[in-house]
Amino acid sequence: MSHTIDVAYVAELARLELSPDEKRTFQQQLETIVRYVEKIGELDLTGIEPTLHGQSLVNVFREDVVVPSLDRERFLANAPERNGSEFKLPKIVEDA
Repeated sequence: MSHTIDVAYVAELARLELSPDEKRTFQQQLETIVRYVEKIGELDLTGIEPTLHGQSLVNVFREDVVVPSLDRERFLANAPERNGSEFKLPKIVEDA
């Protein structure tokens, strides 16, 4: 089963300007890729479970452990300005 790919149309969809040489090159490359995909499609995969990953996925995160937080006053001591127990920051959003 052979498919012809309209490289000029694909390039237009992608908003690419291709020279005639580039169109010929990409035409050959895409046809080769399609042939490889068709060849893979001919494989007998009976009894083979579909997979999303070649290796099993394992959670790499550590367990959540509750630990005491640092003192708020220690952090606020570094604030250039504060509003009670909060950092005071300059306004960065203009009125719309």
